[in-house]
Amino acid sequence: MIFYQFAPGWPILLLPAFIILALLASLGPGLWITALNVKYRDFRYIIPFVVQFGLYISPVGFSSKVVPEQWRLLYSLNPMVGVIDGFRWCILGGDSPVYMPGFLLSLAIIAFFLWLGVSRFRKMEKTFADLI
Repeated sequence: MIFYQFAPGWPILLLPAFIILALLASLGPGLWITALNVKYRDFRYIIPFVVQFGLYISPVGFSSKVVPEQWRLLYSLNPMVGVIDGFRWCILGGDSPVYMPGFLLSLAIIAFFLWLGVSRFRKMEKTFADLI
């Protein structure tokens, strides 16, 4: 950045918040999948398929702006859409920040999956010693 004389803008300061959101978005389903993996040993074969499917439905290689406007809110049911769009906005900048209704929906879904993952893990945790 010094060599190219490039100074990042103020959106880069929000990058740690999106990193925390990515952590929380992965923590909830991760705890739930961990608990399921202890109870059902063959569940580990499903995980790579789910991760690969998640990569295709998340806007990693493309911008979510290519999704037509009438489908953007439905597309935002994937909680990583808001997080990845936030990363893209923080690092690359742009005229418009994230799609706010979709981002709020992503936050709500992240909170739901975090609650679901923690509650399922805590409930199944009592039987881990019996199953292992």
